[in-house]
Amino acid sequence: MTYSANMEGNIAGSGGEEKNIGVAVVGTGFGGKIHIPGFEEHHRTKVVAVYDRNLEKAKAIAANHSIPLASDRLTDIIASPEVVGVSISTPPFLHYEMAKAALEAGKHLLLEKPTTMAAEEARSLLRLAEERGLAATMDFEFRFVPAWQRLKELLDEGYCGNLRFIKIDWLVPGRADPNRSWSWYAQKEKGGGILGAVGSHAFDYISWLFAPVQSLSGIMKTAISDRPDPDAGGELKPVDADDTCMVTMELADGTPCQLNMSSVTYQGRGHWVEVYGDRGTLVLGSDNLKDYVRGFRLLGAAAGESLQEIEIPKRLEFKRTYPDGRLAPFIRIVDRWVESIDAGRSLVPSLQEGTYSQLLMDLTHQSNNSRSWVDVPNFQAFLER
Repeated sequence: MTYSANMEGNIAGSGGEEKNIGVAVVGTGFGGKIHIPGFEEHHRTKVVAVYDRNLEKAKAIAANHSIPLASDRLTDIIASPEVVGVSISTPPFLHYEMAKAALEAGKHLLLEKPTTMAAEEARSLLRLAEERGLAATMDFEFRFVPAWQRLKELLDEGYCGNLRFIKIDWLVPGRADPNRSWSWYAQKEKGGGILGAVGSHAFDYISWLFAPVQSLSGIMKTAISDRPDPDAGGELKPVDADDTCMVTMELADGTPCQLNMSSVTYQGRGHWVEVYGDRGTLVLGSDNLKDYVRGFRLLGAAAGESLQEIEIPKRLEFKRTYPDGRLAPFIRIVDRWVESIDAGRSLVPSLQEGTYSQLLMDLTHQSNNSRSWVDVPNFQAFLER
């Protein structure tokens, strides 16, 4: 079913003026908290449609944000001529079919991570976007956080010299309470678990900051084996998605890298990236356990010296910050998406980066199941297979 108010055109101006991009937001959890406000803030985008499987919820959100079209049918959303791009923030098991439908309808795509349920699906979406000449952007937002951007600059300048060891901890208590409700996140078959939630980010930024992964060994654990289902009167339902995951990697340049993730660590240390080289050390981290983007500090030291905080240049700072720290980097993602649409091609981070991240996630599952090290295939050869 569909609810529609009077639709306004999504194109503003004429001649040399910039065109507004009509966006459909698909999924209203993270989509409602971040995607809709982000598109509202960006000067080139306008939310013209919203999808939720619950029509009444879609209508309520549409009314609250003055969005002209609300529907519980994706086909209605993507068929609208007002919709130029589709932003998808539904659970992972829905990504492939929804993204495929949007691309086949000729709509540009902004996709939440994890990309899909398997690298083959992600690769299929990448090919489809390329064949149709559509811009497809992944929401890998750490690439757009000021402290992370400064870390990248210093690494590229050789601050640490030849790298000796990289250690990443992402330890939070978000699901430490066993009474937290059972949902799709508890189900492996629906893409739940800590690896998909944050490992997808980590695999992207490891490649961005350092080097591709050459081989890996992964261990995945489920500490809380059941949770209450509020839709079944609090009945305990089994959890088979991972809430703790450790991945040991050898990068293409030979650097060892250790990634530790858990969502069940009371008073976990937060999110930290430690980089050790023969010329110096860089440490980036945040102990904010509620907002995973806010609070990052960058520390550095030349070999043999004490760590000191490194100031982040004003040129990298957000133009504006918000109560929810996730919003500012998402707006930068929207800016990159708009730039991609204007350029007529996907710019980084695209579905290519999304496919790479998904491939490493697939191999982590494979390693965990076989209890063995797994070699990472040549990525370009994988794409061309």
